[in-house]
Amino acid sequence: MLENITDGWSDEFDDFVSRFAGRFGRVEPRRQMISYLRGLLGETERKNGWTLAEAAGDAGPQGMQRLLNYYAWDADALRDDIRNAVIEAIGDREHGVLILDETGFMKKGVRSAGVGRQYSGTAGRIDNSQVGVFLAYGSNRGRALIDRELYLPKDWTDDRERCQAAGIDDNVNFATKPDLGLRMLKRAVDAGVPFSWVTGDEVYGQTGRLRLWLEENDIPHVLVVPKSQMVITMEFFGQARAHELIGGLPANAWQRLSCGDGAHGPREYDWAAAPIRPWRLEGWDHWLLARRSLTDPTDIAYYICFCPTGTTLQKLASIAGSRWMVEECFQTSKNETGLDHYQVRGYTAWYRHITLSMAALAFLVLLREKAAKKGIKISNW
Repeated sequence: MLENITDGWSDEFDDFVSRFAGRFGRVEPRRQMISYLRGLLGETERKNGWTLAEAAGDAGPQGMQRLLNYYAWDADALRDDIRNAVIEAIGDREHGVLILDETGFMKKGVRSAGVGRQYSGTAGRIDNSQVGVFLAYGSNRGRALIDRELYLPKDWTDDRERCQAAGIDDNVNFATKPDLGLRMLKRAVDAGVPFSWVTGDEVYGQTGRLRLWLEENDIPHVLVVPKSQMVITMEFFGQARAHELIGGLPANAWQRLSCGDGAHGPREYDWAAAPIRPWRLEGWDHWLLARRSLTDPTDIAYYICFCPTGTTLQKLASIAGSRWMVEECFQTSKNETGLDHYQVRGYTAWYRHITLSMAALAFLVLLREKAAKKGIKISNW
């Protein structure tokens, strides 16, 4: 895919980097940034300091290391530039979705910022890794990563000497993954990102303060919750666990619906919803949504939904299904733009590499959108 989408991309690349070249005040880091991005977009299988330097014609990785560790530039300002470029290309108020998710970066040793034995979805187990929390933006026109935070386990933030050795300032305190996710959602709202829905997995869905903030700001959402999640039923303000409430629905409550097209056609499941929360705000509804596998009826996912009155079951299913877009962002950025290929240990260097990888992914999104406007069909990713 990358070879096709980047064919003849030099002029577009120059226009893209000119958007944020001013973030790199001196010519040396600016040139190094351009070389770094070109390397991330290149065909090299592994995109670390050595291979990126080789692709740029450098004698060694020192220049790439200086870019990530020593040159003065603001990765957060670059993040904002990337977000703005993405929104300009694929922004859509009606169909835009913000998606929270995290991904793991397998690491050896104990000195990389935030590393530790923790669950990594990448590995599917507890392993030595770093975990990044990300915010993706998706619409009918494409998807991209627009924000990121490095999760620091409590044993890191409780050890300030260890933090200082990894370049973590004393004012960086412990924050849960939902706290990091909420921080990114607030930035997106403050920046005026055009969207209509928020979705995310159960790490975020089971966190009441995150859902409450979304409700207080009239933001519709469909968030995964565990089967044990307690919900308020409509009968006498009773309570039930998610699987109990859904288990009591009649057979005709289930509808077979597609939540979007996948690589092999429509992604069909059986869906059902039960109303919850009797004290509803005027114009708003709360639902407990369930998705049941067609091949294994015991495989059921649960979602808490907050939406405008009249929202259809099909709409809720499509928002629940939009979570695949962040997974595709992770897959593309890891396979194509070196998201997990870094060899840095420091806190600042992690943010810088990840942000540059996000910039490379954003450039692919821009190329894809320009090609679509010209009627050129590019494989879906």
